[in-house]
Amino acid sequence: MTQDTETKAKAGAIIVPVTLFEQNCTILWCEATKKAVVIDPGGDVPRIQEAIAKTGVTVEKIWLTHGHIDHVGGAAELRDVLKVPIEGPHPADKFLLDNVVSSGARFGMAGVRDFAPDRWLDEGEKVSIGGLGFDILHCPGHSPGSVVYFNAELRFAHVGDVLFNGSVGRTDLPGGDHATLIRSIKKKLLPLGDDVGFICGHGAGSTIGQERMTNPFLTGEM
Repeated sequence: MTQDTETKAKAGAIIVPVTLFEQNCTILWCEATKKAVVIDPGGDVPRIQEAIAKTGVTVEKIWLTHGHIDHVGGAAELRDVLKVPIEGPHPADKFLLDNVVSSGARFGMAGVRDFAPDRWLDEGEKVSIGGLGFDILHCPGHSPGSVVYFNAELRFAHVGDVLFNGSVGRTDLPGGDHATLIRSIKKKLLPLGDDVGFICGHGAGSTIGQERMTNPFLTGEM
């Protein structure tokens, strides 16, 4: 149930689709140290644990891009199992993390828990795993507290549900706003450079350049 994904030689990653939403839970690691992070463990924790075991890496952190149930449903359980801290999202998504149980009930997701991260993240902060450092970009619109993880050296970002291959995040959920989302993409993501590749929260990844040229939400062809 995993799909191999590469950033560059200094990092490795696999994608583990989880939950009925086929959310891209990502295991990302530093090749030099084999230290890893799990990004957005939305559920199906045993499946995530199996993928971790197959990679042979040591998970030291959990990162969250935002607070929607399909991205955080397994976070509290995985934190307990691995005994590692949760970092992110931005504190503007606290209302979502305070209501994980009620959100899960609407989709028949049992065993989820409300929780708080060990560290909230904001614009301009940095996180790291092994020898890899990532800048935090606060990109509201899909949710108020969505964040993007960007590594300039690798020319790589994990954008959660902010931007997709050929689309953008939905904005009809509580706290969503389409104009804010498009502004976040244009002011925060497009300036990163056309050569930047990204993993997103659902489906295949892409590059900033590809989306700048062809994404109908960005080219005005909608």
